[in-house]
Amino acid sequence: MSGTGVNLGALAEFNVAVVLEAIRRHPQGVTRIEVATLTALSGMTVSNVCRRLVDAGLVIEEPAPARGRGKPPKILTLNRDGGFAVGVHIDPAVITYALIDLSGQVRERIRTATPTVQDGGKVVREMAAMVDALLLTAGIDRAKVLGVGVAAPGPLDPETGVVLNPPMLPGWHRVELRTALQLATGLPVLIEKDATAAVVSELWVSEPGERRSFAFLYYGTGFATGIAIDGSVLRGVSSNAGDTAHIPVDPDGPTCGCGRRGCVGLVTAPRTLVARAVRDGVLTAGQAGDTADVLQVGAAFGLLADEADAGDTRAVEIFTVAARQIAQALVVVIDLLDVGEIVFGGPFWSRIAPVGLAALTEAVRTDRGLVVPHEIRFSESLIPGDTAAVGAATLVLDDSFSPRPEALRIGTAGDAVARFSAT
Repeated sequence: MSGTGVNLGALAEFNVAVVLEAIRRHPQGVTRIEVATLTALSGMTVSNVCRRLVDAGLVIEEPAPARGRGKPPKILTLNRDGGFAVGVHIDPAVITYALIDLSGQVRERIRTATPTVQDGGKVVREMAAMVDALLLTAGIDRAKVLGVGVAAPGPLDPETGVVLNPPMLPGWHRVELRTALQLATGLPVLIEKDATAAVVSELWVSEPGERRSFAFLYYGTGFATGIAIDGSVLRGVSSNAGDTAHIPVDPDGPTCGCGRRGCVGLVTAPRTLVARAVRDGVLTAGQAGDTADVLQVGAAFGLLADEADAGDTRAVEIFTVAARQIAQALVVVIDLLDVGEIVFGGPFWSRIAPVGLAALTEAVRTDRGLVVPHEIRFSESLIPGDTAAVGAATLVLDDSFSPRPEALRIGTAGDAVARFSAT
C-alpha cells in the first residue's frame, strides 16, 4: 500500500475550497452554471457546495437584474463581510497591525513602535491589546475573525511559533510568540517570515496563471527574498528559505557580521546608504541622526530620497550603486531558481525605486553571469501599504480557503472551511 489514496472527506472539503476560489476570482459575480464550467464539477456538487457557503455566510446569492422574460439567474458573489483576518508585521522599527476582509481589502491599520523584548509576556499582552483596538476601531465582530497572521524577520520556527534570533531585532531571542499570542487573543495564530508572507499575498491577489514563478525582493530595514515556484511558496526544510542578505556583491566592502565582505544586505541597507550620504555631503550628520536608531534612519533615508528625486547627482549615484549591487544578488537568485519575474516591495522600496529600478533592471539584463534564456519581468508589488502586514493577514485566508490537492491524500486532509462553517 502506497498510502496515497484519496480521502473522500477531504475531497468534499477540497471541492468547497475550489468553488469558493472560483467565486472569489470573479468579483462581478457568477452563476452556478458558470461555476460548474470553471471548476469542472458537476452541477449537483456545485449546488450543494454553494448552499453550504451561503449558509456559512461566506457567499451571497441574489437574483440578477431582470432582463426580458423569464426568471433571472441567481448570481453568486463573495461576502466580503463574511470573515476577517488580522495581520501583524514585526519590523525593527514599527509593528503594523492590518485588518483585511475576505476579499483582501484592508479595513483598518494601526502602527506602534517595536519594543525591545525584556519581558516577553508584556510584549505579547501589548500585541493582544492592539489586536483588540484594531477590531474595536473597525467595528468588527470578533466572532468573524478567522485568525491572526504574524510576519517576522527570520530565522524563526513556524512549527513551534518561536522567533529564533532575528539579527535586527535586539532582544528577540527564542520568543515563543505564536502560542503566547494565541492564548492572549483567543484566536488561531500563524507565523511566517516577512518575505514569505509577502509572496503568499502576491499569489492570493494575482490573477490565475499570473506570477507563477517569481522572487519577491523585500527591501526594508533588512533585506530578504521570498520565492514562488509554479504557484507554490518555497519555504525550505525549516521554512527559512530566501535569506539572500549574505550574497557578497562588493569585495572591497565592509565586513558583515557573518564574516564575509560586502554582503548585499549590508552594503545596500538604508542605514549604510544614509551613512554614505553623510560622507558624500548629501546629508549633514544632524539630518542623518543616529544610524543605529531605525526610526531616525527611516527619516534620513526619506531625506536622501527627496534629494535624489530633486536631481542631486550624488544622491542619485548612491541609489544607482545600491541598485546595481542588488542586481548582482538577483542574478544569483534568477540563475539558481530559474524564476521569470522579480517583484519588488517592502517599506523602503518605494523611495529608492524612482532612481534605482531602471539601473537595477538594466544591470540584471546585461550581467554576463545571467544564464537563463528567457526574458526577466520586473514589477511592483500588488499590495498597497505594508506588504508584510497584509501578507500576514493573507496567510490566514490562504490557510483557510485555498484549495490544496495534497490535502486529498489519506491522513493529510484539511478541514478549515468546515471549521469556519461550524462557528
